[in-house]
Amino acid sequence: MVTSTISVMAEPGADPLYRLLAWLSPAYPVGAFSYSHGVETAVEEGFIKDRASLVAWLESVLERGTGLVDGALFAAAWRAVDAGDWPAFDAVAERATAWRGTSEMALESRQQGGSFLSITRTAWPHPALDAAHERTDGELALPVAVALAAAAHGIALDSALGGYLHAFTANLISAAVRTVPLGQTDGQRALAALEPAVRRTVETAVAAASLDDIGTATPLLDWCSLRHETQYTRLFRS
Repeated sequence: MVTSTISVMAEPGADPLYRLLAWLSPAYPVGAFSYSHGVETAVEEGFIKDRASLVAWLESVLERGTGLVDGALFAAAWRAVDAGDWPAFDAVAERATAWRGTSEMALESRQQGGSFLSITRTAWPHPALDAAHERTDGELALPVAVALAAAAHGIALDSALGGYLHAFTANLISAAVRTVPLGQTDGQRALAALEPAVRRTVETAVAAASLDDIGTATPLLDWCSLRHETQYTRLFRS
């Protein structure tokens, strides 16, 4: 295992907001468009059928499910990188790879995380990204990979995590717009309605004293993911 110490000081003159917007844009090539995080099955089963039911579903995902777990992992990884504590980073990365209830959820996070690390090392290089790649063979869950880049490039935790959860929410809304279907206006109204839930999730995740204090309470989300694995017709990979 690599044990070298890598400085995470941001490069002088860098624009943190510019980089964060680039990394979390739908155009960033991590393959997010191909995943629905169970939304496709939720639509198929009638749990999501309009804007109101979509908002209710995603509030639960954010505050009691994946959003909260990813947020806590993100915060822990960001702090470890910011402190140059690579053993702590390794521990968070290892937990993140296991903290998924189904194979599709694990694939969704692992594939996007690996793609994010690969393209970010190329377009926005930093020694800390190279060090993490060596330590993990490029296999990172998405929240850990984005937290790594954010901390290495000097992006504040609160802003980075808020941006990450916004992008996560927007991607699931995009999946619902395509499958319910919903109009683009309703999609944006849903995103606006979920702003408080995103903010609450950020606050809860950042304030968590330990990852041991974090868990999920969304069994229907896990059921939808399991159901999706054998769903007859599918547009998405999760």
